Amino acid sequence: MRRRESGMTMAELLVAMSVGLVVLLAAASLFVWANRAFAAQLETAAMDDAGRYALEVVARAVRQSAAADWERASGGPDPAAPSALAGLDAHSVPRTGHGIDNASPLAVNGSDVLAVRFPGSGPAPGGDGGSLDCAGFSVHRDEEGWSIFYVARNAQGEAELRCKYRGGSNWSADAVVGAVDSFQLLYGVDLDGDGAPERYLNASALSELDAGLVLAGATAAEREADLRKRTHWKKVAIVHVALLLHGPVSKLDSTRDVVHELFGPEYGAAQGADDAGTRLPETVLAAGSARGGRPRDGDSGKARYRKVFATTVALPARAR
Repeated sequence: MRRRESGMTMAELLVAMSVGLVVLLAAASLFVWANRAFAAQLETAAMDDAGRYALEVVARAVRQSAAADWERASGGPDPAAPSALAGLDAHSVPRTGHGIDNASPLAVNGSDVLAVRFPGSGPAPGGDGGSLDCAGFSVHRDEEGWSIFYVARNAQGEAELRCKYRGGSNWSADAVVGAVDSFQLLYGVDLDGDGAPERYLNASALSELDAGLVLAGATAAEREADLRKRTHWKKVAIVHVALLLHGPVSKLDSTRDVVHELFGPEYGAAQGADDAGTRLPETVLAAGSARGGRPRDGDSGKARYRKVFATTVALPARAR
């Protein structure tokens, strides 16, 4: 009788299982790679959105330094009033406390501080919504509004750009964006009054120019009033803002050799050594991320995708 064969031999079964296992491993590897690429794309897109949003918030606050309550304004701004802009190089400020008082030199990668003052509008206590601080709260005409930008680390050790503002009873600060490596500022100073800046200086250089002024007055109060009238901060015509953010871990070896120039290579070559935080090598940033924060999935010390976001804000003439 003809023998009838059915099923598989042991050798055939082992070969089929081996081939299936190879295909399964390949499919799993492809799935993991695709998932990581998708997550990296999402992080990169979030970094782009955060950078654009942060620049928009800072630029809006800087332009608001020229705001005026037209129901009360008469004859233009008071020349003895404090400057609408102030700043500090390579500093951070406490979350509470008045303005930029008690600033600390322990800054994240030499990040700067920008303080903007502006008048409120509308009756107390809520105002008319025409003057908003960087946190989005309305400021009424009987108080002065503040928008202060600085970089500090949160409870997880992640650096974030914060907005400090004056509330109803105390000062507070909220995060604007996270994943911040450096926040830098340059000020275009109009020295001859033609509306165009002749020099671009950082906050320290502006303070040195003010320190060189020969002030008139017999008392400290008179000299302070004269400084408020003649300060170089009132001659700032342009504010150049640069922000360095980081995204996902980079798989490219060439990323580790990148040097991030927040104001361009020419400024970095001329002033990078003297202006902390404007020229940051990736090796230094990667080592810093290994010491601070809580990297995920063993990413500590690895090079990351980083991007410089920059904008130039022209101040309206009223601010000067």
